[in-house]
Amino acid sequence: MIPFNVPPCTGHELTYIAEAIGAHKICGDGAFTKKCNTWLEDRFGAHKVLLTTSGTTALDMASLLCELQPGDEVILPSFTFSSTANAFAIYGAKLVFVDIRPDTMNIDETKIEAAITDRTRVLCVMHYAGVACEMDTIMDIARRHGLLVIEDAAQAVMSSYKGRPLGTIGDVGCYSFHETKNYSMGEGGAVVVNNPAFVERAEILREKGTDRARFFRGQVDKYTWVDIGDSFLPSELNAAYLWAQLEMADEINENRLKSWDIYRAAFRDLADAGRIELPTVPEGCVHNAHMFYLKCRDLAERTALIRFLKERDILAVFHYVPLHSAPAGLKYGRFCGEDVYTTKESDRLVRLPLYYGLTREDQARVIAAVRDFYGV
Repeated sequence: MIPFNVPPCTGHELTYIAEAIGAHKICGDGAFTKKCNTWLEDRFGAHKVLLTTSGTTALDMASLLCELQPGDEVILPSFTFSSTANAFAIYGAKLVFVDIRPDTMNIDETKIEAAITDRTRVLCVMHYAGVACEMDTIMDIARRHGLLVIEDAAQAVMSSYKGRPLGTIGDVGCYSFHETKNYSMGEGGAVVVNNPAFVERAEILREKGTDRARFFRGQVDKYTWVDIGDSFLPSELNAAYLWAQLEMADEINENRLKSWDIYRAAFRDLADAGRIELPTVPEGCVHNAHMFYLKCRDLAERTALIRFLKERDILAVFHYVPLHSAPAGLKYGRFCGEDVYTTKESDRLVRLPLYYGLTREDQARVIAAVRDFYGV
């Protein structure tokens, strides 16, 4: 079976995990956590980066930094993972879903202003497949309406928009290092704090509501409980695993991009003939080959393609069921405007195997099988 995903492993992970164990420091914020934080800050020019236990808890921290009150509204796409919505709904916010663009599957920036009310506090955008939302327009809307912007950049580490790394444009960005992501620590993530006013509170929230970070910097002579918070620190063992990949971030990125380019070239004729649609990467956007998807004619064709590939020992998968149609989406949110593309486009999308180290032989099998399905 050719799997849909294989978690990245460079070969140095066990060495670094053994180093963490030998240092007798396996809880959070040890040497490897600090290396990862610093690498992310330096590489992306971020104001402050803090590793978290997951991309989900990074979003939870972002939501807490927004200080939402029950009844406040958050605008977000419906085509996203439940974590994007949970982070705000859990604190009593009302979710306002808007339609997506069919080319990038990202939130349609032209539909945002119609969804703004006097209760709107936050715009949360998700960069699907590591391809940027139209951030200039989104940030302009936010400034004009006095709104905070949260970037769900879970899929977008190493991607950029007009030269700016994704996750560093809004007030807060959130990365994921789940095993399905380009860089992994099993379960893990990072919160990227771009608004300087949020930095100190982010440290406090992450350290169970204490000012422990200030204590270690010598700014206070003891630390104490000063605010609400939680334990958002990942294990040093997880950070050690991640560090092995950040050291080879460019190699991993280039390997994935090569596979992505091969897929695109192989299916170009099918797209030109109108049989399928391929991903769009707008001008000014640099993506990270987080996934390669194609769009079938409709749900029935997609179902048949996935079955056809599985019969040939190839695992291809669909993606999100739109949140506004889910039971929790109906309970905690509403869809603003017409669902022109969200459901229709999500029903057509299928993701092909793509991971660091995907062999050219296996990729050729996937390509041949898809082309066989379409009779070419």
